[in-house]
Amino acid sequence: MSSTENLIVADLTSTLQAQGVHSILPTFTDLHGAPKGKLVPLQGLPGAVHTGVGFSGPSIWGTGLPRMGPRSEYYGRVLTDTLRPLPYMPGVAHAVCDGYAGGEPLDTCSRQVLQRQLQRLRQRGWTMWIGIEPEFFLLRRNGHGQWQVGDAEDTLGKPSYDLQSIARKMGFLDDMRRHLSALGFELEQMDHEDACGQYEINYRHDQALAAADRYQLFKLTAQVVAAQHGQTFSVMPKPLAHAPGSGLHFHISLTDSEGRAVMADPKGSLGLSTHGHQFVAGLLLHASALAALCAPTVNSYKRLSASESASGTTWSPVWKAVGDNNRTCLVRTVAGRIEWRLPDPSCNIYAAIAATLAAGLDGIESGLPPEPACEEDLYQRHARSEPMPERLPRDLHAALNALESDVGLREAVGEAFCANFLRLKREEWDTWSHHVSHWEMERYANGL
Repeated sequence: MSSTENLIVADLTSTLQAQGVHSILPTFTDLHGAPKGKLVPLQGLPGAVHTGVGFSGPSIWGTGLPRMGPRSEYYGRVLTDTLRPLPYMPGVAHAVCDGYAGGEPLDTCSRQVLQRQLQRLRQRGWTMWIGIEPEFFLLRRNGHGQWQVGDAEDTLGKPSYDLQSIARKMGFLDDMRRHLSALGFELEQMDHEDACGQYEINYRHDQALAAADRYQLFKLTAQVVAAQHGQTFSVMPKPLAHAPGSGLHFHISLTDSEGRAVMADPKGSLGLSTHGHQFVAGLLLHASALAALCAPTVNSYKRLSASESASGTTWSPVWKAVGDNNRTCLVRTVAGRIEWRLPDPSCNIYAAIAATLAAGLDGIESGLPPEPACEEDLYQRHARSEPMPERLPRDLHAALNALESDVGLREAVGEAFCANFLRLKREEWDTWSHHVSHWEMERYANGL
């Protein structure tokens, strides 16, 4: 580090010490999207910033690093502007890391993958803004080890916005409010969602990289707070077969160097500019491949296959279409921005944003024509057995095949990352394919 950088780190160390911090928690994100890290004494901060905190590369999902040699170590370099004390871990400050190996940025690090896409935007003088809407379940195991809704009294047939559940879970929700506010989140609302045990916490949008970092910190916080309340914070997209699943919708906008909206035009169709329509067209063109990265688990497709639920409502984005404030479409336009409804909370947030941006930029760079606006409820149309827009892949296997076939998207996102992603996710699919479920035993064990 330069002498200036040494002074910055020294001043930061002194500030943290004055705040009672004795350790830092450098974190990174593995291929599956899970936050990972280790505790490091505060005096180790200079090395964590300059060289990085060392981890065994092959022990981390998706690095592709060898078992031995100079590139077998994964180094997470602490970003000093991300350091902040954790209110629920006294004496510990959280930090975001960029992944390195052999002294070079690691091409399989999903945060680095996103930064490469954002660099393409910067070359245009553009900035990407994202509002992320986290939906999640609070679950627990019963005395028999079976998973169930964390609140045993949360049993309404249509539980959306249920205030009784809010009151019963006020301890968890208020702790989330306090801790997230202390961490700099600008909270907007909390509510009970469409399924029993399901909640949503919304906070202010941010630039894409900061939004991704913030979401990972949100997950870490929710995991800890839920455990303190005897619950499990679950990003499983669809834990209840007959209820709506959880999405992770992205509200996306672009601005130019003057802060002007790139994709919005109040006078344009759907409130979008030419670039806005092209971006949407890119998303729909690559939607099947994007499904693999935005909905990356076997369970994801239980959410995406549903057109009805026990509550009578579902918002699963099944068909490739765009519409004005139309939640039955894969892309919803609202107030001059787009809502990308494909992602679910099991995704790697950095990879999902990176792939989304790569697809949208392809639409702009290729000058794709506008997609026709959908002006009807697609679920009702489907119920009438009328012709439908093309639908998303029905399972993870089909989505992985689509990603493997979409050479342009893979090259844009990064071949190394995609190769590791495809390998691990095909292993996941194979494991599922060999599993014999309770449903199969009940249906087939005693004859057909």
